[in-house]
Order: sequence, then C-alpha cells, then structure tokens
Amino acid sequence: MAKKSIAAVDCKGKVVLMRVDFNVPQDDSGAITDDRRIRMALPSIESVISRGGKLVLMSHLGRPKGKGPEPEFSLKPTAIRLGELLNKQVVFAGDTVGPEAESAVRALHDGEIVVLENVRFNPGEKTGDAEFAGKLASWADIYCNDAFGTCHREEASMVAVPLAMGNKPKVVGFLVEKEIKYLSDTIANPARPFVAILGGAKVSDKINVINNLLSVCDQVIIGGAMAYTFSLAQGGSTGKSLVEKEKVELAKELIAKGGDKLVLPLDTHCGDDFKSTCNKIVVDSGKIPDGWEGLDIGPKSAEAFSKIVRAAKTVVWNGPMGVFEMPPFDQGTIAVAKAIAEGDAVSIIGGGDSAAAIEQLGFADSVTHVSTGGGASLQMLEGEKFKAVEILDEA
Repeated sequence: MAKKSIAAVDCKGKVVLMRVDFNVPQDDSGAITDDRRIRMALPSIESVISRGGKLVLMSHLGRPKGKGPEPEFSLKPTAIRLGELLNKQVVFAGDTVGPEAESAVRALHDGEIVVLENVRFNPGEKTGDAEFAGKLASWADIYCNDAFGTCHREEASMVAVPLAMGNKPKVVGFLVEKEIKYLSDTIANPARPFVAILGGAKVSDKINVINNLLSVCDQVIIGGAMAYTFSLAQGGSTGKSLVEKEKVELAKELIAKGGDKLVLPLDTHCGDDFKSTCNKIVVDSGKIPDGWEGLDIGPKSAEAFSKIVRAAKTVVWNGPMGVFEMPPFDQGTIAVAKAIAEGDAVSIIGGGDSAAAIEQLGFADSVTHVSTGGGASLQMLEGEKFKAVEILDEA
C-alpha cells in the first residue's frame, strides 16, 4: 500500500496544502491540555518549510455544527502553539475559504505557514461539497495528507480536495506513511508468533477486528469488559458486570472459530462498587458473584497474558484490560503494557485508550509504534481500505 511521500516532491516555491489532525483537547478556557497531535505533525511541516515550500495547514477541531464560526472550536490556539513549537511566526486565517484565508495564502513567501480556520465550520466539509473543495484545491500545487486520525472519513478535506487537484501531486506526510507501514504492511507480513491483545468495553466495537485478527494472528488475547460477554457465552456468571447479552451468540461463534487461538482471562478482579475504595475480591473467570462486577483481569490472567506477549515477535494492542484510570483496577493493563515494553517484538499500540495508557505509564518510548488514530487504527486492523489513502499517488 506504499504511497508517495512528501519527501519525494520538490516543494520550493510551491504551495503545499496539508491536511493535519490538530483536534487537540482543551480546557474550559481554551488552553491546549495535550499538544501531542501538533507535535506529531512537526516532521512533515518542517520538511516542507525547510525546503522552501509555502505551507497551508487545514484541520478540524471538535464537532461544530457546520453553520459558521463557533469560537470554542477555533483553531487559533493550535496556530499559536505551532508557532511556539517551531519558534517562528505562523499566520492564522480567521476563515477557511473566505477572503481572509485567500489573502493569507496569496501573501505566503517561501518557508512560511498559514493555518486555516476549522474546516468543519463549513457545511461543505461534511458533505464533500465540490465547490468548497475546489476553492481549497485551487490555491495549491501539492496536496499532502498527514491526518491519520481522520483517514477513515470521506470528508471534503480528505477526499474531495485531493480529487479536485487533478494531476497535481497528492502525497502522504510522514505520520500517515508510518501508520500505513505499521498498521497495514507489518500486519500483512508479520514476524511470528503474532499476538493481538484486544480490550475495552464492547464486543460489538471489536467484532470485525477480532474476526480479521483471528485469521492472521497466532493468538488473540481478550481482556476488558468485553471478556464478560465471552464468560456469559460459556455459561459463566458475571454478577453485575458490563455485558452485551445480545452479543452472546456472536461470542459463541468467535469462541468456536478461534479455538486455541482465542485466549480468554483465567480470573477476574472484582469490586462491589465502581470506585477505588470499594470492597474487592479475585475470582475465577465466569464465577463473579451477584452484587459484584469485574473491573480488571486478575493476577493469573495478567501473568499468563504477559508470558504470551513476551514470547511474541509481533504484538498489536488495542483496548485496556480493565478500568485502568481507577487504581487498583489498572494492574492488568500495567502488566500487559510492561510485558510489551520489555519484550523484543515489533509492538503496535492501536490508538485510543491503549495509547493513553502507554503514554501515562511512561512506556511510549519502549514500543515500536503508538497510533494517533483510534477509530482509524481500528478500521485498518479490520482490514478496511480508506478512500482518503487509496486516491493518493503510488510510491
């Protein structure tokens, strides 16, 4: 699936329209609380401006209604933060395709940057409007997609804009290039044993991922609350744990399909209330008493899972083993994260809560790749093709 990289095109004196993911968390005052997504885009940004390109950045932030400016979703704070990180002036345009944006783009000199206002302030972004996309495309000589977290969506800035560019270069940034390499190419040809660890709350969120990975992995480990639906499918008792009763038949099918490949927890760390100070017990899986709920895998499961992970040569992890934000029910997630970090496998952490856990626990530098896209990484693990990537130039 190799795509042409931004590194392979001559940027000097040319306008590069780059879709980035600056959808950063902010506090009530609008201050950015985590600038990781901005920092992750820096290599592609610096590649363009260091080679004399004129860079136009577009992104969404939050979920505005598409009816015009909503100040709480303005990208202005991200433009300011980007300027601080680069130690250079970054121009912010107060609209996306209006006169302010057009004027800012026309005024760009080689090596300069303008950040356009939130693309989702325009209804045409969600609908893939050709006129909106055509306006953006008309300003640029090169299109670059470096917004992996949005690659599974077919919004104007992801699909209609590059299509409107015609025969002009349409390339990937370093971030998207890296995500494709690990989430698609590595999984297509993994070093073995290849182990997947899937956690989180709902089987329904991970059905397609489990199905796809059962066909390519040597072992698929199940943790998190979705393990209780599997317990129910095996005739076990789950107390007041979070279960999807309507997915029990599906869980039975996955157990039958998976056979020895599907690894379920051996024990469960339970609480009688959803808080750190609750009463706690550890029971065998499928033996959770009434009035108790499973909140983490137990110590036997943590040890068994860690042993499998340490022997692996390729590991994919998506979803925590328990309520990792609420000690002591973080122990299962910590054990798995530690085993991944200490192993010598190619280790791919698939976005969302798993990425947050790896970051919080300080293991991010000890794994091979932490994905920036929750929904996008899940869909790529399902084996999905992304139109936003497919339409870009081949390497």
